[in-house]
Amino acid sequence: MDAAIWTAIGLVAATSIGTLFYVGTRFDALAGRMDARFGAMDARFDAMSSRFEGRFNAMDARFDSLTGRMDTRFDALDARFDAMDGRFDSLAGRMDARFDALDSRVDALGARIDAHHDRHAS
Repeated sequence: MDAAIWTAIGLVAATSIGTLFYVGTRFDALAGRMDARFGAMDARFDAMSSRFEGRFNAMDARFDSLTGRMDTRFDALDARFDAMDGRFDSLAGRMDARFDALDSRVDALGARIDAHHDRHAS
């Protein structure tokens, strides 16, 4: 009876070891296939990354060019605004002088009216 039990234990152990060996080889084969697939995916991502990098570099170059053009235009616009500001300051000075002259004329007329009123009121 002991021999039959030990024989059964030996068969179960041999089957378990065989199963573990078989599963181990299957896992190794699966790991190899996964490594190959991940390697292919890495290559695809590297290719996409280089394409995106090229496009981003092209966009950066276009933005740099556009920034230069916009800076030139904004500088020209600033110069025009500065010129207009000078013209407005000149115009404001002339308008102030004319209003001051008009104010003195109105004051002179007011003084004449007061003098006329004083002459005829008494």
